[in-house]
Amino acid sequence: MNHRKPVLVLATVDPVVRDATIFGLVSDHPRMAVLRHDILDGPDGGRIRRVVMSADGVLHDSGLHLEHACLSCAVREDALPTLERLAADDRWDALLFALPVSAEALPVVRALSHETGRGGRLRGLWVSHVVSALDVEAFEDDLLGDDLLAERDLALTADDRRSVGEALAAQVAHADTVLVSGAADAHPVGSDLLDHVRAADGVRVEGLYGVDVDVLLRTEHQAHRGERRMDPLHVAPVPGAPTDHGVWTLDLRSPRPMHPERLMEHVWRLGGGRLRGRGRFWVPTRPDSVCVWEGSGGQLSVGDLDRWGRRSPDTRIVVTGTGSQQGELVEAFEEVLMSERELSAGLARWVGVEDVLEPWLGERSQA
Repeated sequence: MNHRKPVLVLATVDPVVRDATIFGLVSDHPRMAVLRHDILDGPDGGRIRRVVMSADGVLHDSGLHLEHACLSCAVREDALPTLERLAADDRWDALLFALPVSAEALPVVRALSHETGRGGRLRGLWVSHVVSALDVEAFEDDLLGDDLLAERDLALTADDRRSVGEALAAQVAHADTVLVSGAADAHPVGSDLLDHVRAADGVRVEGLYGVDVDVLLRTEHQAHRGERRMDPLHVAPVPGAPTDHGVWTLDLRSPRPMHPERLMEHVWRLGGGRLRGRGRFWVPTRPDSVCVWEGSGGQLSVGDLDRWGRRSPDTRIVVTGTGSQQGELVEAFEEVLMSERELSAGLARWVGVEDVLEPWLGERSQA
């Protein structure tokens, strides 16, 4: 008989929404234990606040000192052993891991999937579902606004410079199921935006208490699908996303690379303002590199992600927004791309040329 117990993973950017979701889930499933983490950064390192609770209330509330206050340390040093202990307790037939507010679920689920697999330490558990919960009334401003997590006291560490939109977008794009608080018809733009940026193969449920918990606990999270949802090499618009209230998505794509100097000059036109953009690009100064594009609410991150290998390099950025700037975005994209005439001169002339993108992308490969 299989006695492995399912564990749900919950990600949010709002502590009130997080607690309300926890309450709804344990109320519907009283034999579920909850591990809730909060990371508290400080001058002498960091601390985890670990709260274990159930439908009967708080069972345990304590702190643990960490040499480095980061999510990976919190998972490795506390979450894994705590989940292991809870799984061995006959009082519970399911677990919920409520992540620190603003934490992205992907790295946590990756670690859990590894440890619950063959040879892992959590052989009594399996990852059943990844859930994101949000307030539709706040979603538009949270996703497209320029607030930083630090400005809302939601940063995970002292050097966490992510925007609220960056964290939120990553959570909903990775989730198997998104729980939506608030009336969608009263906030149609935020509601439509959500359908443009959530996982195309995910599920949307209206209301924090509208989900069938037993369905979540019976449905196994497919780790490869979760990874693919977040992979810049597989970025694509969500098919059939609604446009009735002025929300749009542009699929900017070309086999041509971006011109490094023109990218530096015009990046604000492509990545600034109330937009959500993600994808990949390449540049002639490092033609072997897959460069990632990740932006929300005027905050843009780019980096050197991987190597193209046998895949032909290409540039594809999917941008979602509201308003009337689509034409300007298409124009800026074309201006930043290298022209066919520039490409006809060959890439050899870029060998040894100073890489103006090195401060963003890091030191380039010498291969």
